[in-house]
Amino acid sequence: MWTPEQLRATSAAFEDADPAAVLRWGAETFAPHLALATGFGPEGVVLMHLVSQVAPQTTVFYVDTGLLFEETYALRDALAERLGLTFTRLSSELSVEDQAAAHGPRLWRREPDACCQIRKVAPLRAFLKTQRAWITAIRRDQTPHRALAGLVEWDRTNGLVKLNPLARWTSEQVWAHLNAYDLPNNPLHDQGFPSIGCWPCTSPVAAGADPRSGRWAGTTKVECGIHFNPPVSQPAHSMALASQPAAGD
Repeated sequence: MWTPEQLRATSAAFEDADPAAVLRWGAETFAPHLALATGFGPEGVVLMHLVSQVAPQTTVFYVDTGLLFEETYALRDALAERLGLTFTRLSSELSVEDQAAAHGPRLWRREPDACCQIRKVAPLRAFLKTQRAWITAIRRDQTPHRALAGLVEWDRTNGLVKLNPLARWTSEQVWAHLNAYDLPNNPLHDQGFPSIGCWPCTSPVAAGADPRSGRWAGTTKVECGIHFNPPVSQPAHSMALASQPAAGD
């Protein structure tokens, strides 16, 4: 049994470790039910590179909202060729056209939270029910919401373990790794897009501005909802993770 307390202790033990060590531990502990989520950002590219070296059996998945930039799809293909990865594609049960018919056109403009829930959050939640742990590209200095992220933690929302191997890294460290290994990245980064999501909800930002200020610009929205962790409202022992195979094995 894993408890949140045990995971906090594990996270503390990894605080000064290399991200590859966190990934090796994750693979040894949770494979084959360990998955890496990527939105094809710089941090995701670093993690895919590390996974391809130390935990190649890890499932690598992305949520295809149907609204990604063409450059993002091209980067996906380049990474598949360069790193020998096979991507698992997740998508909403509703196509963009079906969503417009059911909820009206350009839902992302009128109700961005609802659009993210349909196109991104719901497919992710369903997939994670088949896993024991997942890996994310969260860094602590990205947003105040992520500042307390552990290297290893309990994901209360999805009911599984969450690994954030790059939590301690800075943007400079991420780009140093990309450059050191000559890894491909999204060309939109050179056009003023430091953080890239769906094309209707991503704008370029001015030099020196908050890198995520181009996401859902003009709204109070700062997260798509994937990394939301509600406050603890139940005893810690009730959130224990049984180290048993996922349902469906």
